[in-house]
Amino acid sequence: MKSPLEHRSSWLGQAMARQGHDDDQDEDKGGGKRYRAVFISDLHLGTPGCRAEDLLEFLKASSSEHLYLVGDIIDGWQLRRRWYWPQAHNDVVQKLLRRARKGCRVVFVPGNHDEFARGFIGHQFGGIEVVDDAVHLTADGKRLWVTHGDYFDGVIQCAKWLAYVGDNLYEFTLKLNRYLNHLRARFGLPYWSLSAYLKHKVKKAVNFISDFEQAVAHEAKKRGHQGVVCGHIHHAEIREIEGILYCNDGDWVESLTALVEHHDGRLELVRWGDTAPTVALQNAVRAATA
Repeated sequence: MKSPLEHRSSWLGQAMARQGHDDDQDEDKGGGKRYRAVFISDLHLGTPGCRAEDLLEFLKASSSEHLYLVGDIIDGWQLRRRWYWPQAHNDVVQKLLRRARKGCRVVFVPGNHDEFARGFIGHQFGGIEVVDDAVHLTADGKRLWVTHGDYFDGVIQCAKWLAYVGDNLYEFTLKLNRYLNHLRARFGLPYWSLSAYLKHKVKKAVNFISDFEQAVAHEAKKRGHQGVVCGHIHHAEIREIEGILYCNDGDWVESLTALVEHHDGRLELVRWGDTAPTVALQNAVRAATA
């Protein structure tokens, strides 16, 4: 039986074993949006729900001085159950590594789904810094605490078995969502997220999101920061809580969002699903018919 460290190494090794085609020439053309910093999380590479093709298009269409990977980049929970690693997922990893090689500062803050990477905190992985959390100083002087956010999820911390059950239910919802969107595409209807709809309508889910946001903002304030950037709950948001700028960069399973900092320090949520709806719909159809 493999030790946990061997498991961690094998996941990373298999993820990096092949060189992706990566369309490197597209990255060096100089076009697209240029930001000071980009924050993305909850890619869940290694699952059918990951929208890797959309993420690749976003990465090709944007560049930044800093790139923060705010947890749940690789889904170790799902990979333990079933190995799933298509070429597009490998291409995403190669794209991130190339960003680091080309001079972008890439910082990886592991989450609960890629907690195996917490064994490598303090090290660099292909030029990517692995840290438990980070502090980003914006162009206009705001100190933003960067953390995945799972430490503020009571289910994760106190009843991990329940989190695994919830993860399975979430995967089932995403699978059902893919089939529903396959049918919607046949009738010419746009992409629609069932899980996002349930998250916004179910009272307990709404309360959980609110409690999570309050807890993260409170900790950021306690640490003396002006804001916080997190992920974990797949709910993109920018709002002020108790004088703290709370930012959640969303996910690349449902909302296809990133938090970006412009060169004047202004923060904005970029919704790639709105920017490139045709690509999103095509990928939903392909996933449903795979």
